[in-house]
Amino acid sequence: MKMTPAERKHMMLHDPVERIIPRLAVPTIISMLITTIYNAADTFFVSQLDTAASGAVGVVFSVMAIIQAISFTFGMGTGTNLSQALGRGDPDTASRYASVGFFTAIMTGVVIMILGNLTLDWTVPLLGATEDIFPYAKAYATYIFYAAPFMMGSFVLNNMLRFQGLATYGMLGITTGGILNMLLDPIFIFEAGTDIGLGFALPIGLGMKTAGAAVATAISQAVSFFILLAQSNLRHDTISILPRHFRPTRQMYGRIFNNGLPSMGRQGIASFSAILLNNSVKFYVDPLMQTAAIAAMSIVSKIVMFVNSTVIGFGQGFQPVCSFNYGAGQYSRVCRAFWFCVKVTTVILLVLGFGAFLAATPILTAFRRDDPTVIEIGSFALRCHLLTIPLWGFIVMSNMFTQSIGYGVRSMIISSSRQGIFLIPMLLLLPPLLGLTGVQIAQPIADVLTLGLAYLIVRSILRQFAAREDAPLAAHEGGAT
Repeated sequence: MKMTPAERKHMMLHDPVERIIPRLAVPTIISMLITTIYNAADTFFVSQLDTAASGAVGVVFSVMAIIQAISFTFGMGTGTNLSQALGRGDPDTASRYASVGFFTAIMTGVVIMILGNLTLDWTVPLLGATEDIFPYAKAYATYIFYAAPFMMGSFVLNNMLRFQGLATYGMLGITTGGILNMLLDPIFIFEAGTDIGLGFALPIGLGMKTAGAAVATAISQAVSFFILLAQSNLRHDTISILPRHFRPTRQMYGRIFNNGLPSMGRQGIASFSAILLNNSVKFYVDPLMQTAAIAAMSIVSKIVMFVNSTVIGFGQGFQPVCSFNYGAGQYSRVCRAFWFCVKVTTVILLVLGFGAFLAATPILTAFRRDDPTVIEIGSFALRCHLLTIPLWGFIVMSNMFTQSIGYGVRSMIISSSRQGIFLIPMLLLLPPLLGLTGVQIAQPIADVLTLGLAYLIVRSILRQFAAREDAPLAAHEGGAT
C-alpha cells in the first residue's frame, strides 16, 4: 500500500521501531544479499578457469571498493541530509540535495573511468597482482572502470530512495541488475559447451574469460542505474532528480561530505587494506603459494561479505528511522531503535557464523575444488574471521548510528577502525612475524580492538542523549520551585 509523505513521516516518528525497522530492512537486506551474491558469482565462475583468474577478481575488488567508497560518500551524505530535511518538513531542500549528490557522483564516475583506463599498466601491479595474475586482472579492471559512472549513479540513487523510506523501490533496481549479472556471467566468461561446475554444459558462450565477468557486471550495473533513475523520477511519492535543482553550494557539499565521509573511511580504507593484504602475500608468503593465497583470501572475503551483508542491510533499515527521529528531537526513540538493531543483528550473526564455521571446507571446495592449497588456506582464514563475527552487530550499528545523526568525525573513526586504524598495523606487523598465518588472523584481531573503541564512542553519545531528554524536565521542575 502506497503512503503519502505525511503518512510516511508519521510512521517514522510514531510507529513502533520494532515493526518499522524490519519492514524497511527487508528490501535492503535483499538488495545487499543480491549484490553480494552477484559479486560472489563473479568469483565463483572465474574460479572455474584457474587459480590466477580467481586471484584477479580479488585484486580488482580493491578498485571496486574505491569506486563504492566514493559512491557511498555521495549516497550516504546526500541521503542523510535529504532524510533530515524531510523530517523537518522541507522537501525543497531535500530535492536540491538529491540533484546535487546525484550529478556530482556521475561526473566523478566519468573522471574515474578515464583516469583508471589510462593508468592500468602501473596500477594493477600496485594492487598486489603477481605476474600470473596481472593479465587477468588488467582485462577485468578495464570494463570495471567503464562501468564506474553507472555504478556510482546506482549507489547514490539506491541510498536516496532508502533514506526516503522507499527501500523497496531501490531493491527492484538492485535485484534486477544482480540477477541479470548472474545470468550473464557464464555466457560471457565461458565458451559454449564448457562444464561450468554446476553439473551441466553451457549451451552458449562468448569465451571472454575474466573480461567477460567484468562486461557482465558493467551491463548489469547500467540496467540497475536506469531502473533506479526511473523509480526516482517517474513516481509521485519520491524526490525527483532534476537538472534545474542542481544548484550546489559550499555549505551543501560540506554537509554531504560531513555525513558521507564515514563511508569513505570505511570503504576507502577497506580497499587500501585489501591492497596491503595482497602485497603482504607477495612479500612474506612462499612464492609457490602466493597466487593460491591471494585467490583464497579473495574467496574468503566474498563469503564473509555475504554474512555481513545481512547486518548492513538491517542497519540500512535502521538509518532512515534514526535520521528522521534525530531531526525531530526524539532521542529516546533513536536509542531504542539502536539497541533493538544491535540485539537482532548479533543473533543473526551467531546463527550464520556458526553454520559457516562448520561448513568452511565444503564452501571453499565449491569455489576452487581443483586446488587443495586454496582450500586449506581459505578454510583456516574463514574460520578465523568467523570467530569474531558476532562482534560486527554492535560495530556496524555504531557506525550507522553515528553517521545517521550527523556525528561525522566519530562515525569516521568507527568506520575506519576495523579495516584501517587497527587492521593496517596488524597487516604491517603480523605477516613479517608469522607469514601467511599473520595475513589470516589480522582481521579478527582488528575486530576485537574495534569493538572496544566503538563502545567507548557510542556510550558517550547515549549519555548526551539521556541528558537532553532530562533537560526539559529539569527546567520545568526548576521553574516550579
